[in-house]
Amino acid sequence: MWSMGIVSPGFHGRRRSGPPRLPPGQYLEKGFPVLSAGPTPRVTRDQWEFVITNEAGRRYRWSWSEFLALPSETPTVDIHCVTQWSKLDTVWQGVSLDVLLAGVETSADFAVAYSYGGYTTNLPLDDLLDGRAWVVHRCDGGDLDPEHGGPARLLVPHLYFWKSAKWVRGLRLLPEDEPGFWEAAGYHERGDPWLEQRYRGD
Repeated sequence: MWSMGIVSPGFHGRRRSGPPRLPPGQYLEKGFPVLSAGPTPRVTRDQWEFVITNEAGRRYRWSWSEFLALPSETPTVDIHCVTQWSKLDTVWQGVSLDVLLAGVETSADFAVAYSYGGYTTNLPLDDLLDGRAWVVHRCDGGDLDPEHGGPARLLVPHLYFWKSAKWVRGLRLLPEDEPGFWEAAGYHERGDPWLEQRYRGD
């Protein structure tokens, strides 16, 4: 004979502790959708370079081998696309923007990331600092596929994923904000998923 344990009315199982990980309006995605504004550029590692240009026009350049020689990190982050999918616990490898910007002379407040293929996106410089942004070249243990931005892409996981420019080739530092590709088409200037900043005026 078996007996049933006593369950208090209103009991719904263990409550999950900690803050929520899924921003409003998002759903979980197990795959990794490929979304791009244009065709995938094919950039070899021998061709690739990353250039930061400050507001005075001074250029700071890294070749692929110089980039790989910099201290790297392996962040595990959640990513959130403006098309409403989110992917949790993605693992990347790359160089923090704190490292890349450490020797750059600037008093700029904004940056425009630009890519092979012509894509651009604008960001406040503060969103690239303090361990919140990277230039990454590996994902989930393998080299970054061209369809996902390889050989290297920007990773700014606390903002919607269109800010994490694929095929990134540099940053232009600016004293005033300048809209990028999607921002000029009506997307939000900053793109915070927790505030649902999808479109201009949100």
